[in-house]
Amino acid sequence: MAGRYVVVGGGAAGIGAAGAIKGLDPEASLQVFTEYEDAAYSPCGIPYVHGREIDSFERLFLQGKEFYEEQGIDIHYETRVGRIDLGAREVELAPSGETPFDTGGRAELPAGGGERVPFDRLVVATGFDYEAPDIPGTDLEGQYYVKNIRRAMEWDKVLDDARSVVVLGASPLGLEMITSMAHRGLETHVVDPHPWALAEAADPDIVEPVQESWAEMGVQMHFNTKAEALLGEGTVRAVQTSDGEIACDVVVICTHKRPNNRLAGEAGLKIGSTGGIVVDEGMRTTTEGVFAAGDVAEIPHGLTKLPLQGLSGSHAYAQGKIAGANAAGGDRAYRPVYVPWGMVAGKWMIGGVSFGESTASALGIPFVMGVAQGISRARYYPDMKPIKVKLLAEPDSLRLIGAQMVGGEGIKERADFLAMAARTGITLGDLATMENVYSPPIGALGEPISAAAQNALSEQGLL
Repeated sequence: MAGRYVVVGGGAAGIGAAGAIKGLDPEASLQVFTEYEDAAYSPCGIPYVHGREIDSFERLFLQGKEFYEEQGIDIHYETRVGRIDLGAREVELAPSGETPFDTGGRAELPAGGGERVPFDRLVVATGFDYEAPDIPGTDLEGQYYVKNIRRAMEWDKVLDDARSVVVLGASPLGLEMITSMAHRGLETHVVDPHPWALAEAADPDIVEPVQESWAEMGVQMHFNTKAEALLGEGTVRAVQTSDGEIACDVVVICTHKRPNNRLAGEAGLKIGSTGGIVVDEGMRTTTEGVFAAGDVAEIPHGLTKLPLQGLSGSHAYAQGKIAGANAAGGDRAYRPVYVPWGMVAGKWMIGGVSFGESTASALGIPFVMGVAQGISRARYYPDMKPIKVKLLAEPDSLRLIGAQMVGGEGIKERADFLAMAARTGITLGDLATMENVYSPPIGALGEPISAAAQNALSEQGLL
């Protein structure tokens, strides 16, 4: 095609799109605009550098800038797109000298006024911002939004001199940062309005071992507690909560991710109920030749068909590959998602698929459930770890619809498998009779997934 392509955003979705475009249209004129100093690094690794599990931020960079130059991908760093003009098929750059943000909200900056860059095909991959807490004191210094690797490098030095940290929000990022701050030896507090950690995704019995391990690590947990204000003069010195004041040197903001949809909305692209850009299965927006991918797009859930936004980096990259390929003339489809997830929190691994018992109940989704306690390897093999598995299935068909797990190892692999099982319609009966690897160092005689399915069938009188 040898077309003119513009990609707005240099994260996983944007770089995925750029690579796919060049793969199908090697002679393309391709420009990528990112407001940050770098592209193609792993922000998901930042908490682990702070926690000293990873020894340097440099390890998080996937490729050097020269790599993209050699691929013919023209990345414009520290360059903000101020406006998308769909009628003229141009993006308008913001005036030079404006700096990127690492806060939940975006400052009111001039929308355009800079160079205008034409395009034939456009991929919007503007990602997300963290939701700024709606409380007094958010203008104070000492608030850390974990996103930009260059700011993370600066904050790591600040943490060297800190003694106490308050993490606002026991979100997925919150769980990682709580654990990393405790690993680092800082006095660590978490403040969250829900009754347990990760309450919007995980069941209380799944996160209970995590919270117990946090207590062993010295973490002070403030659940059912609201942050009411940040206190200080110029710099944060404490967080005022509904349960009292917590002194601190740093506040780590781990609130909800919200789609950075300003450009898309002002351009007239359709925005959905999640705040994400509405796309079809080819990541096409409502405007011909314009695509969207990553945290700024909304994707249907495979079971409920409800739109979702703000998934993982692996989702963003895959969506970007689809968007870029189709922008370059392909016809690929991104399927509805079943959202396997997992993480290390405290001294445990937790994970799941779609939703657990608490979320399904809140959504009014009927289910039958099976629970089993198993082990990760032969009981006599050194460093054997426990694993708890919960499976949810439709009452009549017994088709798998969700899962939750906690254990010492093997959570990621089981979450991936169970997400595919849910996608393909595998039932509890299939799982109850599944084959599994038995090798003392890597797998026990009995697979806990199979045991949970058997227990569910037994409770239904079917086994």
